[in-house]
Amino acid sequence: MPVTFTFGEMLSARSVIGATLAELGEDHENLWVVTPDIGATLVEFREKYPERFLDVGLAEQACVGIAAGLAYDGMIPVVSGMLPFLSMRALEQVRTDVCYPNLPVKIIGTHGGLVGNGGSTHYAVEDLSLMCSLTNMTVTSIGDPLMVGDIIRQSMTMSGPIYIRLAVGKKDKILYESGQHNVRIGEGIVARDGRDVTLFTHGTTVAQALTAADQLADEGLSVRVVDMFTLKPVDEDLIVRCAEETTGRFVVLEDHLAYGGLATRVADVVADRGIRLTSFERLGIPQVYAGFGEDEQLRNKHGYGLTATLDAVRRAATTAVPAGV
Repeated sequence: MPVTFTFGEMLSARSVIGATLAELGEDHENLWVVTPDIGATLVEFREKYPERFLDVGLAEQACVGIAAGLAYDGMIPVVSGMLPFLSMRALEQVRTDVCYPNLPVKIIGTHGGLVGNGGSTHYAVEDLSLMCSLTNMTVTSIGDPLMVGDIIRQSMTMSGPIYIRLAVGKKDKILYESGQHNVRIGEGIVARDGRDVTLFTHGTTVAQALTAADQLADEGLSVRVVDMFTLKPVDEDLIVRCAEETTGRFVVLEDHLAYGGLATRVADVVADRGIRLTSFERLGIPQVYAGFGEDEQLRNKHGYGLTATLDAVRRAATTAVPAGV
């Protein structure tokens, strides 16, 4: 499989959201968009369908509650805002108003992980753990802006809720050529194949994982990079296959707390399936409030930047395979 990372090509995920929703509004006359004062992303939909656009102001709890009410009336509501607040301030409404009755509300947001330099109050770093714990919720974390449109389109036919996590969404690297991968909710993407170690990742750290794999190839290491953009339901079959094909050597890299996110999802599958691994390392945010700084700076500071990723994969690749494996 060829390397799929393309340097230098940038696109705004926010613009993809607005354009995709405006397009879908033609075929889905019951599509509504609701936002807690984050409407700049949605200008295409707002201008085209002002009667189906609602800005409730800085009131995430009310925003989710209104979306649930619209869903009860047969509408397809999309909530678009900042994830630190949609995932935490409105958590009770997401759980009780949306997930409990299993309504088709789509929650799309930015500032997933240590991005935006807004400080710890404005980072969504617990969000995936919270959302994965909710019954009926599908959870995604998208790194390639072109994938955002694919996921939104697929979500239109879902009977239950979905959480779509993005970074800041202004300048995002295009990771894959159009049509190169069959992007399906619930199925991971083998972004780069390899035989020595599997590096699982999602969202903002996919680009970093692919960069690490490129550099390690020069050292003779063959690293498989898996973009596990759906955390729930996680692609269990792909995890099993990777354990078999890369001799049970796993590294998980994510812009989220190291426990509770993708690494925990992968570890649960390993334990539940009785898979014997050679090595397992998780790279993510430790139990700290990260402070201010650019995202690359904060990753390096907290031990899951590029250098830490290279070192973790090297350690995994040199771990001896247990007897009998």
